[in-house]
Amino acid sequence: MRSRNLLATFMALVVCSVAVPTLAAQQLLSDEPVASSSSSHDSDLPDDPDVALAQAAAPSRSAAPQQTKRILGIVPNFRAVNADAHLPAQSPREKFTTAFQDSFDYSAFIFVGAQAGINMSTKATPQFHQGAAGYARYYWHTFADTADENLWVEGILPTTLHQDNRYYTLGHGNILKRAGYSFTRTLITRSDSGRETFNASEIVGAGAAAGISSTYYPSAQRTWTKVGQRWLTSTLIDGGTFVFKEFWPDINASLFHQKN
Repeated sequence: MRSRNLLATFMALVVCSVAVPTLAAQQLLSDEPVASSSSSHDSDLPDDPDVALAQAAAPSRSAAPQQTKRILGIVPNFRAVNADAHLPAQSPREKFTTAFQDSFDYSAFIFVGAQAGINMSTKATPQFHQGAAGYARYYWHTFADTADENLWVEGILPTTLHQDNRYYTLGHGNILKRAGYSFTRTLITRSDSGRETFNASEIVGAGAAAGISSTYYPSAQRTWTKVGQRWLTSTLIDGGTFVFKEFWPDINASLFHQKN
């Protein structure tokens, strides 16, 4: 029940955001022409290491809306990279910095509090009971889950496996193409050398965090089914977050007229 409520709440936010009936979204409904190339892969993908060369030879596109460091001035967006941007490989320090930023930013405490309240109201973990003591249990368990996953997905495994923990905005193409691209970033990421690779940091990291959580949850929550639900829910929520990040620059530019 806890997993379904979290997933339903987050995905509803993503769907509503993507479906904003603005002029910017309407313009995305038609694909832009792609420059011809003898290569068989799609040079639009920012994860493609050959994209810089292709773009240097092709006519320049109109500048895409830019990512902001925060969404709505509150939600951390430190890992999002602007469309067509090409950055050097991250250092281990940079990877752990984003993991700690996402875990201990002031907004993290706010959202953990809201999530803990939702979980308590639905009695997601009955063993925690109700009242102030029950809410405190929900709060610290939710906070531990979030920080644990961020540390594995953004810090430990990207450093160990030499993978990039940033989200590279596609920024071009129609809504379905961009939504599909963004959601698949849970499975595909970029290595430090710039090549596409399986996103083991996300998949294995979310699984490791779910497994570790079984050590501090009540025994009824330690079954393979419960751990698997937390693993799947974390991965799907991250995928939904990537979709939101992909379209945030367009929503921001259209609704708030901000360029960066």
